[in-house]
Amino acid sequence: MEQIQEKVAARNYRDLIFWQNAIKLAKAIYKLTEKFPKHETYALADQIRRAVVSVPSNIAEGQARKAPAEFRRFLHIALGSLAEVDTQLVLAQEFNYLSKEDGDSVDGQIQDLRKKLYALMNSLPAR
Repeated sequence: MEQIQEKVAARNYRDLIFWQNAIKLAKAIYKLTEKFPKHETYALADQIRRAVVSVPSNIAEGQARKAPAEFRRFLHIALGSLAEVDTQLVLAQEFNYLSKEDGDSVDGQIQDLRKKLYALMNSLPAR
């Protein structure tokens, strides 16, 4: 566990695989939301985009604080934003703004990132 903490504390957030994965997810979500109807540009599409941008942003902010407890707290926030993205994609499919195939194309990324964030969070001390 100490090795993970030292590696996370010593690295720049840009070097972290899960931050890089969150950036890739954000890019994929932006491409998908371009397909939404124009009347959703400032509604659901905007909400999904804000939520997905929050994921790597919170990872970066937490890691930059260099305190494991703070990093853990920001990872919790990133996980909340990831759940928000997941829920909003379900809604987009329900509203027929997004095909099942398009939704499935990012679902694997979401699930993989969620697992990695939980694993990292569980490796950090609570205090």
